[in-house]
Amino acid sequence: MAKKNTSTKPRSLGKSITRTDLPKAVKADWDDAAITLSTLRPEGQKMIEEARLMRFGNRTKHRKYVIEFTCPEFTCLCPASGFPDFATLYIRYVPKDWCVELKSLKLYINKFRNQGVFHEDVVNVFLDELVELLDPWEMEIIGDFTVRGNIKTIIKGRHRHPQMKPSEASLLT
Repeated sequence: MAKKNTSTKPRSLGKSITRTDLPKAVKADWDDAAITLSTLRPEGQKMIEEARLMRFGNRTKHRKYVIEFTCPEFTCLCPASGFPDFATLYIRYVPKDWCVELKSLKLYINKFRNQGVFHEDVVNVFLDELVELLDPWEMEIIGDFTVRGNIKTIIKGRHRHPQMKPSEASLLT
């Protein structure tokens, strides 16, 4: 017969539970597996708090092309009510000299989940910061916010590089 595990010693970074903490239906399975539950991920939280956008050089400068990102899990807080807001962000740009590094973009987007910010500011702050970082030929950001209070909000922001000729067609149309 297997020895019962009643240890409270952590097996990972998570919080350990003992066999006595479990419901009766689960106790029978305790002997076959060590269970460690964790809701605290200090390394992930720290990465999000310290996130900053990063870039790398565009390696295909001899042609203009479009980069598109869809970010379906954007969250922030309404600054007026404190309730959560949810959106899908669509980011499209034509790189000039720089491209955004994707992990840095993911962490940057997650920084907003606990911040009070208006929908209009989400799109315009993202656009300003990405344009400043990348100096793209063109960029468009769309924030498609989930319905709240019977109102659906879609915010669109665009940037066109001053060196683009007025007659030059947009690749983002």
